[in-house]
Amino acid sequence: MVRKQRPVWQRAVGVAAVAAAITVGVWFARQGEAPVVLPPAPPADPVVEAETGERHPIGQAQVDAEPESPETLPPLTESDAAVIEALQALADDGDPLWIPQYLVQRFVATVDNLPRQKLALPLRPVKPAPGTLRVREEADGRVVLDPANAERYARHLSVAEAVDSERAVALYVRFYPLFQQAYRELGYPGAHFNDRLVEVIDHLLAAPEIDAPLALVPEKGGWAFADPALESLSSGHKILLRIGPDNARRAKAKLRELRTVLTGESLPR
Repeated sequence: MVRKQRPVWQRAVGVAAVAAAITVGVWFARQGEAPVVLPPAPPADPVVEAETGERHPIGQAQVDAEPESPETLPPLTESDAAVIEALQALADDGDPLWIPQYLVQRFVATVDNLPRQKLALPLRPVKPAPGTLRVREEADGRVVLDPANAERYARHLSVAEAVDSERAVALYVRFYPLFQQAYRELGYPGAHFNDRLVEVIDHLLAAPEIDAPLALVPEKGGWAFADPALESLSSGHKILLRIGPDNARRAKAKLRELRTVLTGESLPR
């Protein structure tokens, strides 16, 4: 396999979308509706616009060398067909998990929101897990997350694990100019989306792993973690808690693999 570091503009969503999505945008809506305009969530730390140096240049991705003639990408607002075609070649089991409108924008906004406490569910890039959160009552009267809840995420995990990480990252690199445009339009004109993606992967890898039953309390027609420390975690960390410890370890293994291909750096286990 031929590998090389390449300038950004000589290349144009794969498992990165599924994984980080597993895990969106401010310009789009569901079919037949007026555009949804949402202000970008404020960054966790102040953004220094003058600091434009890339921490993780996209050219570091460990993927096959590009053809001599670079691909002409569609405009961001017309990119769904090309992205869907690429995704189908990468991971299509007959019933796609992704939501087929504004895929790049949805992915970018979801990735950016995962380290925050709130995740804009209407903007997610993939379909939700089937059913509702499963809980059970313990002998002492506590309500805990039912281990059977993990079964709801089986297909999402299986699809993510089945996709070749190098091919997934190659697709991401191919369409990277569109991801970068979407990120800047989201409110980060001096930043680089690949830096944010690697930062979010690292954030997810740092999520706590808890094998003990997780106590829940009713909240607004749903459930919240009884432990305030857990409930105050980011949306990404709470997703990894809800899917169960075994699923979380599988998701982290895939994220770690993707990060290695994306950056050329191997993380310690």
